[in-house]
Amino acid sequence: MLRNASAQILKQFVRHRTTDTNLILERSINRVQLLGRVGQDPVMRQVEGRNPVTIFSMATNEMWRSGEGEPTSTGDVSQKTTWHRISVFKPGLRDVAYQYVKKGSRILVEGKLDYGEYMDKNNVRRQATTIIADNIVFLSESLRDQ
Repeated sequence: MLRNASAQILKQFVRHRTTDTNLILERSINRVQLLGRVGQDPVMRQVEGRNPVTIFSMATNEMWRSGEGEPTSTGDVSQKTTWHRISVFKPGLRDVAYQYVKKGSRILVEGKLDYGEYMDKNNVRRQATTIIADNIVFLSESLRDQ
């Protein structure tokens, strides 16, 4: 049994080994799911020499009651809205998002986090966090208030 387990570990090690003997590839996850409402109609942009991208904003809300955890939670309800920048590069999904995502729509976005920098119009370096969407689920209006 121990020999079999050692063989499995060795197979995993060899499978993920590259030509560089000091570098071993490891698996990691960068996954995001957001459920919320679209804040603006999408725009499609294309930078010269690059594929087009559909971009829109999305809001998610977090709600809590002050004094939560106490036997009688009668505190005030507080809410925090977080805005997210969504970018869609995937060709089919990019076009569907541009055509059908509308301000106020309730959607589920799945994708990955991406951190980047850009220069604003005043030549100031800014940082941006973007969700790179690889799936968008349009929620039915009948489910809107659930």
